[in-house]
Amino acid sequence: MTGPGTEMPSRYDAAAVEPRWAETWIERGYFHAQVPEDPSDAYCLVIPPPNVTGRLHAGHVIGRTIEDILVRRARMRGLEALWVPGMDHAGIATQVVVDRELRKEGIEPRDLGREAFVERVWAWKERYGGEIIGQLKRMGASLDWDRERFTMDEGLVRAVRIAFVRWYEQGLIYRGERLVNWCPTDQTGLSDSEVEHEEVDGELVTFRYPLSDRTGHIEVATTRVETMLGDTGIAVHPDDERFRDLIGKTVRHPFDGRDLPIVADAAVDPAFGTGAVKVTPAHDPTDFEIAQRAGLPLLNILDAEARINQNAAEEFYGLGRYDARQAVREELEKLDLFVSVEHPYRHSVGHCYRCHSEIEPWMSGLQWFVAVDGLKGPATEAAVDGRITFWPERWRKAYVSWLDGLRDWNISRQLWWGHRIPAWYCPDGHVTVSLEDPDACATCGAAEIEQDLDVLDTWFSSQLWPFSTLGWPDETPELEAFYPNAVLVTGYEILYLWVARMIMSGMSLAGDVPFRDVVIHGLVRDAHGRKMSKSLGNVIDPVEIFDLYGADALRFSLARLATGGQQDIPLSVDSIQGGRNFANKIWNAARLVLEALPGGQPGLPPDERLTAPQRWLLARHQRCVAEVNGSLDRYEFAAAAQAMYRFFWSEYCDWGLEMEKERLRSDDAAVADDAASVLAWILERTLRLLHPVMPFVTEEIWQRYGIGETIVRAPWPEAEEFAGHEVLGSDAEAAWPFVEELVTT
Repeated sequence: MTGPGTEMPSRYDAAAVEPRWAETWIERGYFHAQVPEDPSDAYCLVIPPPNVTGRLHAGHVIGRTIEDILVRRARMRGLEALWVPGMDHAGIATQVVVDRELRKEGIEPRDLGREAFVERVWAWKERYGGEIIGQLKRMGASLDWDRERFTMDEGLVRAVRIAFVRWYEQGLIYRGERLVNWCPTDQTGLSDSEVEHEEVDGELVTFRYPLSDRTGHIEVATTRVETMLGDTGIAVHPDDERFRDLIGKTVRHPFDGRDLPIVADAAVDPAFGTGAVKVTPAHDPTDFEIAQRAGLPLLNILDAEARINQNAAEEFYGLGRYDARQAVREELEKLDLFVSVEHPYRHSVGHCYRCHSEIEPWMSGLQWFVAVDGLKGPATEAAVDGRITFWPERWRKAYVSWLDGLRDWNISRQLWWGHRIPAWYCPDGHVTVSLEDPDACATCGAAEIEQDLDVLDTWFSSQLWPFSTLGWPDETPELEAFYPNAVLVTGYEILYLWVARMIMSGMSLAGDVPFRDVVIHGLVRDAHGRKMSKSLGNVIDPVEIFDLYGADALRFSLARLATGGQQDIPLSVDSIQGGRNFANKIWNAARLVLEALPGGQPGLPPDERLTAPQRWLLARHQRCVAEVNGSLDRYEFAAAAQAMYRFFWSEYCDWGLEMEKERLRSDDAAVADDAASVLAWILERTLRLLHPVMPFVTEEIWQRYGIGETIVRAPWPEAEEFAGHEVLGSDAEAAWPFVEELVTT
């Protein structure tokens, strides 16, 4: 380690310094939080748990940098600052990775059987999972590694079961048959929030349905003509004069001869297509609602792989959905029922958030759902009445609006890896939901019971993260002290997937909001605003950046760009090099000042010995401290980083060092010592101010002062500390013309 009097190398070597301090901080337990006696001394964040399959990317680094700034600052303010680390089991993502590995070995995953497959996943997790944990440590994330959790560790498995059983007993979880978002590739249902809607170029096909009485026909338009095989009705708007005389009549299905009623429903948009729409209730959510109101039957014409099943006309059986689209259109042409096609037709199509396949609205059989109407009211009120504050505030409106339209949450996933649904069935169809594995049916006592084959949606366990990681459902000291959490930091893309659900579950299960503040940041893009992807060749790998430029460089660059909200973050190598240059600037300035510093700890000379330029520099430093604190209090990280940069580079280095150089070289030892003391005093406080953003370089320099064991727990600079210094009156700012003349001449 370094210490007072140790000569500073001429060049700052981040690649050597950063890993050493990352290891030292953890070894010495600097990030471990004690449970405070006074809850007001507690400050807690939980990390959005990265997937166990994950590798650090720029999106992780921006979020973790912001969190680290907050928790390091809180720690320096004397709070017991707990930042909880952990990983998510990531059901679909992990199962897909292990599936791929098994197939490389020539093993078909389904041939293994469930138990053997899950054993392979655990083995994979122990061997390869958690790579991202080492990378988080490398970037300096000051997480309390003694409290690391995993969404499938013993404590969280118990928490998930208790949450499920409680909600089931309260009627908030039920089993039913509803239309779900089905991914034919991953072979599982998805919640609405797991569906990504993308604009695609498709086609709008218009065709005729002949009236059953052969007196005419009705034209309908659709973007998915293959689903007409499952039509059970035609719908028109009740006020549409064009179809008033047709309401109540029927049309004849051209392929199987079924008669389909024409019904009126206000959900129909008269301006879309012809104004009449086909109703396919088993394959469209709007059509499902229309069918429920009109009493139309459901006809499922797709299997789990999105192939036409035996419920459809025989000539289409076995065709994939896209082949069926073409085949149906060709058959309609042969029957002279085809009218026109508009291509390309731009429209929104839902895709799986994991594999990006087009999803199918599908009746997949009985599934488990969370009845959100019993949860979303309190979650809405908490945002409206200010118990939770969104930063920026506009996200509160988006959150409230989304909750208002929220539908019941499908939590069944047709996977093997994850939290098994704690429900068992006997031959008579009775359902037993239990905390412990039952020996018999709770209704009839039958010993022959089988557990539900499905697992819970990954987000079901993730929603419990702010309190399950603190020991819930047990009343632990950690839960009492650190819940609710102080703040949650997240990208806007999972506001609905995760944040809203944490609020609903926290209020329902833990009795309070999960966090006081929600800080939303943008997504990291390239310099041109494009999403980073391997195909575009614009991916910036943080791990490579750490070795090339240093973690401090990337952290500072991202903080300087983190303007908040939905404004995305344009990251480039140039901006990272700017962060590297700033670290070097700090190092070089420190070398100059500390070499001139007289023995002992830095302190300000008596007020009467301070020169006008020195008083001006102190005033500028005070203003910087106030500006940084104000910005961080408002979660304006870019403004805080820019204030630090502007003061240190432009005012401290370009002006302060330049105007003090002559005094540092003065033959009068008192003059030289005063100059060095002022510069060193300001530098030391500035290092503490910079530390949450750039922890490595600031710790390495701060050690030269010999003030304490680590800057991690050094006191945070507050503007109020300047009170009592008469030198910082209005005349300090008035000294600027003198400073400018001194430096420029």
